[in-house]
Amino acid sequence: MTRQQQATLCGLSAVLLWSTVATAFKLSLRYLTPVELLLFSGAFSTLLLGTILLLRGKLHLAFQCSRREYLLSIFLGLLSPFLYYLVLLNAYDLLPAQQAQPLNYTWAITLSLLSVPLLKQKIGWQQWLALLISYCGVVIIATEGDPFSLEFSEPFGVALALVSTVIWALYWIYNTKDRRDPVVGLFVNFLCGFPFVLGYYLLTAEIQLPPLPGLLGAAYIGCFEMGACFVLWLLALKLTDSVARISNLIFISPFLSLLLIYFLLGEEILPATFVGLLLIVAGLLCQRLGSKTRQGTKSAEQ
Repeated sequence: MTRQQQATLCGLSAVLLWSTVATAFKLSLRYLTPVELLLFSGAFSTLLLGTILLLRGKLHLAFQCSRREYLLSIFLGLLSPFLYYLVLLNAYDLLPAQQAQPLNYTWAITLSLLSVPLLKQKIGWQQWLALLISYCGVVIIATEGDPFSLEFSEPFGVALALVSTVIWALYWIYNTKDRRDPVVGLFVNFLCGFPFVLGYYLLTAEIQLPPLPGLLGAAYIGCFEMGACFVLWLLALKLTDSVARISNLIFISPFLSLLLIYFLLGEEILPATFVGLLLIVAGLLCQRLGSKTRQGTKSAEQ
């Protein structure tokens, strides 16, 4: 296989695994509370990342970080896995998967908005158009096809799903300050985030052994959604000769996810969900075209 074929295989593998996440969340939440699922999946993910680093001969780097890097990891670990997954899993606990998944997918739009005050970036008209299109999709999904009523089926769940996009966007904005090996950084972030998760669990939940189906679900989420997907995606970006080609694969994920939600969870996919998702994806594509236009303009000016 050529490097590009290897990159495509890794990218598709990551996308296929990401597509199962919404279904895995809902199935696991039948047996575990959100904080229990976060605790056990986070533990599995940390073990997997540590094993990957050990096999790569880089585990020692996790314990040779500077004071600044450890402080950054404490902050990033607070954002994710702790706050992000806690909020997201509670959203999934309240909403049908077909609603929570597309709403969470708008995090890239949120990232563009937050980059203005935090990274001093400018937003062009394409980004504002992308924002409008995507959030029209959000309203259609959240109101189950009756956007003018502005009556949300589960307003708190919708709010949690949208808040999760803010937390995830903040995580990636501040993650740009991390110069460590990405897997090393992620492993240390999970180590630093685990005390927050454990502390919250001990304060709010009754300590008990999880049922086997819930534990298996947590293992799947921790190993694949929180761990392997990230490593496969990084590998795909490293091997490819066209980042744009690999990045475009991500648009397959939400539609595959809806198929799994329909067949495995038995949720009847509402027409509003599909229309709203199309608008969200259209907004993301518009945002990407706007970013390319800005980059081309800068290159021409230089």
